[in-house]
Amino acid sequence: MSLGVAPRHARHPTGLMGSVYLPRTADALALAMSTYGIPLLVLATTNSAALTGLAFALEWIPRLAAFGWAGAVVDRRGAAVVFHLASLGRTLALAAGAVVLYLHPSGHVASVTVMVLAASTGVLSEFSYIAAETAGAAAARRAGRRAHRVQAVLLGIDQTATLAGPALAGLLLLAGPPPMLAVVTVLSLLAALLALRTPPSPVVPARAPKGQRSSGLRTGWRMIRSLPAFGWLVTGLTVSNLATGLLQAAGPVIVVQHFGQSTTAVGLVWSAAAAATLLSVTICRFALDRLGMWPVGAACAAVASLACLAAAQAPDYRTYLILVAVLMAAEGGMTVVLRTLRSRLIPPEAFGSTLSATILILLLPFPVAGVLTALTPPDALGHVITTCAALQAIGLLCAFARLRTDPALRT
Repeated sequence: MSLGVAPRHARHPTGLMGSVYLPRTADALALAMSTYGIPLLVLATTNSAALTGLAFALEWIPRLAAFGWAGAVVDRRGAAVVFHLASLGRTLALAAGAVVLYLHPSGHVASVTVMVLAASTGVLSEFSYIAAETAGAAAARRAGRRAHRVQAVLLGIDQTATLAGPALAGLLLLAGPPPMLAVVTVLSLLAALLALRTPPSPVVPARAPKGQRSSGLRTGWRMIRSLPAFGWLVTGLTVSNLATGLLQAAGPVIVVQHFGQSTTAVGLVWSAAAAATLLSVTICRFALDRLGMWPVGAACAAVASLACLAAAQAPDYRTYLILVAVLMAAEGGMTVVLRTLRSRLIPPEAFGSTLSATILILLLPFPVAGVLTALTPPDALGHVITTCAALQAIGLLCAFARLRTDPALRT
């Protein structure tokens, strides 16, 4: 990894705009709209908290199953090729789903279509996400000491998509599922076309020596274990994601049934959270320059833990919205630290596999959160969230206490 002055194409954002940032924007917006729109559709159709939690779990489980394969494919075929093909496949799946729901707007066919669509688009989205992250990490490595600035821009793109995606999905659902799916289809097609401009990434030759070939999750797991600072940070964020995932899975139930708001208000919560995260990411860019990764990460961890504990006891919708926004803003700061650390430490030839293993570990709590929501009576959700928030606080405390003297987080 070069720690010298960033090359010219890394210092000037215009080179990255069309090749990295724009494809990532289209893909992230399509992913955000489908991720938050489908559970809203299930709740609006069935008015069932159990089915909403089940839909959330079914949306994530196939994604997790695809990670090992996705990382290995990106390492062997390159980020640009995988990004293009995955986005194109998602375009076709969404177009087919929109047609079926237009012909069968309700009933058994509609229910099965939505569930299948959630699973299929989830798998394809993970391939495009791994490819886009690999391309972004390559850009960050080329930026040298300014790597955290590139990662902050990428995280800002993701949060902007999260800001616009849920609200846009909620508004389009007022007109019915086909219009929402049509818009996501167009965004996916745009991502597929823009992906053709993504710079090629390093690939592992098919006939490379055995030690150099990627073997998916096994390679990624070995790499994480060989990087103590990275491994401890991943562990703390995984525990934290159980609380965050539970807030996401139970969000429609809490907002609609407990606070008596509309489905659009659910999207507003996550749009406000994304706006707060954008502000947090901007602040973290400058804080990391002056303070380093550990102080910024530890401060964000403390804020996230306190906000999650308070959100579990929120007395009204407005307080709940503010606390979730604060929580996600703090999570955004920790994510900048994680992304910067992985772009510095993970070798380029194993980045896809290691990224797949990392994201798989980080996302395992999300289907668990969906199952917990499905099995927990609505009146008891607050107690479950409080328990998960306490686990979050303990996990982050242990992780950052262990990392306090690690040189990887002191630069």
